[in-house]
Amino acid sequence: VQLQASGGGLVQPGGSLRLACSASGFTEDYYGIGWLRQAPGKERGGVACLGNFDGSTYYADSVTGRFTISRDNDKNTVYLQMSNLKPEDTAIYYCAAQSDDSKPLCSDEGMDYWGKGTLVTVSS
Repeated sequence: VQLQASGGGLVQPGGSLRLACSASGFTEDYYGIGWLRQAPGKERGGVACLGNFDGSTYYADSVTGRFTISRDNDKNTVYLQMSNLKPEDTAIYYCAAQSDDSKPLCSDEGMDYWGKGTLVTVSS
């Protein structure tokens, strides 16, 4: 399984950025896929995820209304559209997938597959 994230960079507060995660190599359907992040000095946590079987979504409270997760099944790609970015959104963003529902959707401990992180810096 390979998860390749792209789209990070430097953006000013209030700006927008779109992250993309290209997924390949799955031999079975996964339970969930999405984005987690780790800010400097903080633990990694869920940002936004999609449930593969029931179409459920998870958004962290801090990004609800500003971030949108979506996917293009033809391209096997999951996107995270981030708008109205704030300095506190600065973090390394990871694309990850979980195999089953033994852990809550988008929980760090539930993820089985990880891509390399992409850095998002929100600063003027």
